[in-house]
Amino acid sequence: MRKPLIIISILIVVAALFWAGNFYWRYLRGIGPALQGPPQDISKLLVPESNGADKSPQAVNFPLKLPPGFAISIFAKNVPGARVLAQDADGNLLVSLTRAGKVVALPDRNKDGVADAVVTVREGLDRPHGLIFHQDGRKLYIAETKQLAVYDYDLKTLKADRPKKILDLPRSGRHFTRTMVFLPPPDGRLLISVGSSCDTCAEKDWRCAKVLAANADGRNFKVFASGLRNAVFMALHPLTKQVWVTEMGRDFLGDNLPPDEINILEEGKDYGWPYCYGKRVHDSQFDPKGAKKDFCKQTVPSYIDLPAHSAPLGLAFFPAAGWPPEYRHNLLVAYHGSWNRTIPTGYKVVRLKLDDKGNHLGLEDFITGWLTPQGALGRPVDILIKPNGEMYISDDKAGVVYRVVLKKTPSP
Repeated sequence: MRKPLIIISILIVVAALFWAGNFYWRYLRGIGPALQGPPQDISKLLVPESNGADKSPQAVNFPLKLPPGFAISIFAKNVPGARVLAQDADGNLLVSLTRAGKVVALPDRNKDGVADAVVTVREGLDRPHGLIFHQDGRKLYIAETKQLAVYDYDLKTLKADRPKKILDLPRSGRHFTRTMVFLPPPDGRLLISVGSSCDTCAEKDWRCAKVLAANADGRNFKVFASGLRNAVFMALHPLTKQVWVTEMGRDFLGDNLPPDEINILEEGKDYGWPYCYGKRVHDSQFDPKGAKKDFCKQTVPSYIDLPAHSAPLGLAFFPAAGWPPEYRHNLLVAYHGSWNRTIPTGYKVVRLKLDDKGNHLGLEDFITGWLTPQGALGRPVDILIKPNGEMYISDDKAGVVYRVVLKKTPSP
């Protein structure tokens, strides 16, 4: 009797090992760059040029490559897990350190393009992510995993005090980050993005896989748009004032499906997840009987399809002022980088060429070089573009914030 049991046990173990090996080979053999530490500290690779004729930040053999006329430098280091960027009324940069549970400020008082210090704005938080200012910078909203609170912000001390919780948010699941944007006047409502609790499932909590809306004080809390698996970052188009979002597609459909997406939100609309993706493509793996096939025809298709598993996060529009005319109202998107693709993709910042109405004209790389044969030097997260020819990009893997500047004065 024991011998058959031993044989059956061995067969079960062999089958489990075969399944695990097949799963790894199909979905996880490209996971290294996402999980492993950086092969080098990117902040130590920036070696300034000796030629002092041009004081713009530059580097010799720095791995990150940009278009001609742009230069990049390390604005702040020692900010592990740097995620969402915000700017206070005095121009100080704030960044959420999600894993560390705090928000910090990065003042540059002498205006030399390097942060003078890392000042703790608020700590002891539950995976803080979204940051946004309101009321002329006097109020700082911080979105944690399970709540949204508003703080009094002191421009002199760079501290956030007197928290007031205005919303309860879902407990953490697959996606625990929450981000925010205020709709422009006269609407003025606050939008809060809450990702799904799973990869693909029918959600039980009405707040999951949605962009939610509320008044600035938390009243009139309701759904703004649904069917959004993980619309991690949002941005307002500078002219149309529409809300653009990056949207991460589901996993485990192979290297090239489903596409990640850029969507433009419309109130009351459904964007398809978990039953459809991209241009209203029905997910037959999640819905094998096709019960929701007709439903997909009623959803809003993606506005722009991006390569699968690129993991698009921060997005920011170029303002009209301070940049070359050909960049006006174009969109930069940070590809955080894949983890379940056999050949890694992403790990870069791309430029989506748009006309003034937001029509998509093309796509090209803007910053590359984070992904190397030895691993990923970093993973870009959020982008903040100013109308003076400079921008900032956070990197949660390298634990730095980059500063990008325009070296040449743009044509009028």
